[in-house]
Amino acid sequence: MSATRTILTSSGVRKRAAASSRFCYDGRMIADLAALLAPVAPEQFFTEYHDRQPLHVRGGAAKFAGVLSWRQINRLLDMTHIWTATSLRLVLDSQSIPGDQYCVRTLGRDGAQVLQPDAKLVQGWIAKGASVVMNDVDSLTPGLASVSSALEAAGLGKSQANVYISWQSHKAFRTHYDTHDVWAVQVEGEKTWNIWEGRAPWPIAHPLFKGQTQAHHDEARGKLRGTVLMKPGDLLYLPRGWYHDALAEAPASVHIAYGVHAPLGIDLVNLLLERALHDPEFRKPLPRQDGSTPARFALTQRAGLLGQRLAEFAKDPKVMEALASFVANYRFSRGGYDLLAARGMGSSAPAAEEDGDRTFRVVAAGAKPVRRGAEWVVKTATGTLPLAPAEAEAAAWLLTRPDVTAGELIRAHPGVAVDALLEKLAGAGVLAPA
Repeated sequence: MSATRTILTSSGVRKRAAASSRFCYDGRMIADLAALLAPVAPEQFFTEYHDRQPLHVRGGAAKFAGVLSWRQINRLLDMTHIWTATSLRLVLDSQSIPGDQYCVRTLGRDGAQVLQPDAKLVQGWIAKGASVVMNDVDSLTPGLASVSSALEAAGLGKSQANVYISWQSHKAFRTHYDTHDVWAVQVEGEKTWNIWEGRAPWPIAHPLFKGQTQAHHDEARGKLRGTVLMKPGDLLYLPRGWYHDALAEAPASVHIAYGVHAPLGIDLVNLLLERALHDPEFRKPLPRQDGSTPARFALTQRAGLLGQRLAEFAKDPKVMEALASFVANYRFSRGGYDLLAARGMGSSAPAAEEDGDRTFRVVAAGAKPVRRGAEWVVKTATGTLPLAPAEAEAAAWLLTRPDVTAGELIRAHPGVAVDALLEKLAGAGVLAPA
């Protein structure tokens, strides 16, 4: 491990890396913050890293296998009418592509004209190296929602997610900071992140911070603190305001950036404003100013009185109760529908997938069947897995793909016991349920 990476990777991860196999991921959901951070304990995270310094956690390809895949990305993009030039952005070498260069004007479902991304135009820009940004995706699939729910359930704030798809040697964004904490989840390919020493002091989404120039960022970022090579299953936490930039190392890279917006001191000011509306002192006119000393003194006295009243409001048990409730419930409303149950007709929750629809991700990069004498085997992280000749042929086919469904494998190799082969490869860590 390089010196720069050691700076950014928690000691807990280094000491317990060998124990990472103890953590089991079902390939679908991230159950809670402990599962997201594993093998780093949430207690260690809050003590050493939260709002203090970056954290890089090695995961293993199976960890986020169920969060997002190329197959799911294509399915989401095929939901054509939900995308606009705002929700789907293209960026080529740090320059945003205008919407009219990859979208077409068409009639929306409500009959109004909309600017809608066009698959051929989008893919034409991708061929040139343009990165794809899919905004606000945290409720579009159960896997994406599970990470946001884990972050929100831990009381960290509202969690919103964007997908970033980038290509080797094409940088989408120059050095910058975000006005929220960033939790980057790597699901495909590899990406190198530069983490700089500079940190803006708790910026917010306001023109005061959004209007800063690139020249300002390039100076304020300071020296390079370290680099992180993100691989599938890795997690990177960056506190709000921390300077960073990234570049894809593999032919293709996909990560989801979960932006976590914590409740702020300004929210207390807004709450006090609501309370002040019920106090006549705040509804009275301020002393008229005519340039005289008495007039200025009167204004100073009134300002002091109002400030004292605000300080009293901040100690009011009812105000504190409202503030505590606001902070505890600071999360997005997401999901929760069960229509048949609402009518007392039983649950309409989705049943388990049929065998033919189950999807598996290939998480052992470069794995393939090889012949050893009269036997076929696949090398795994824990040894070798023997395969029958027909299984080896089917495995050779599916291991060239990023993922596979049981139905696809049945159609391609009807003579193989598909369920048994998939379970065997999954048990050996070659595949993971997605």
